[in-house]
Amino acid sequence: MKTALVFGATGFIGSHLLRDLLDSPDYARVVAVARKPLPVSHPKLTVLIGDLASLPALKPQLVADEIFIALGTTRKHTPDEAAYYKIDHDYPLLAAEIAKANGARSVFLVTAVGANAASGVFYLRTKGEVERDILALDFEHTHIFRPSMILGARAEDRPRERLIVALWSVLNPLLVGPVDRYRGLTGNDIAHAIAKAARHQTEKVRIYHWKEMAALLRTRGGA
Repeated sequence: MKTALVFGATGFIGSHLLRDLLDSPDYARVVAVARKPLPVSHPKLTVLIGDLASLPALKPQLVADEIFIALGTTRKHTPDEAAYYKIDHDYPLLAAEIAKANGARSVFLVTAVGANAASGVFYLRTKGEVERDILALDFEHTHIFRPSMILGARAEDRPRERLIVALWSVLNPLLVGPVDRYRGLTGNDIAHAIAKAARHQTEKVRIYHWKEMAALLRTRGGA
């Protein structure tokens, strides 16, 4: 049985993913790093309080077979680009570096559709750069998930986002063929897809857009 290390467990995708990993018989232990205590208790769960600055001090405890990274912020919460970059790039990269040094064999990273290190769009360039730099760490298995619109009800009230999500739900069935990667999935479904991908790992690098995540969701049991 494996040990999972989770970053971003308080987020929309990460909170669902944490529950999936705790419920999975594949894991004997799940370690979650968060800035504050989690509203979850489970015999398998160990919560470490930390952030980017304190992560090196936690290194001896960040030992796992697999690391799951669903970290991220928004421009609303973090308008300064330098601070945003630290959360969306520096923190995931440092977490992956430490986990790899401690023996982790697989990394699961959530970025975004359109991620590209050469993009002129700051958000997409940041996502592309974190993909590039984590790939360079050369894990045995690297899984990159690039969701488009993340659907579902959030605890935080975001009126503008609710409107966009409602519109996207109408557009979703029309996004077919080459543009199907822009179809939305719920945070819960993205988490399920990640957990299923962890059950059967063969390729060294795998990138998942909507089509690949949807295929995982149609399977029963393993991926």
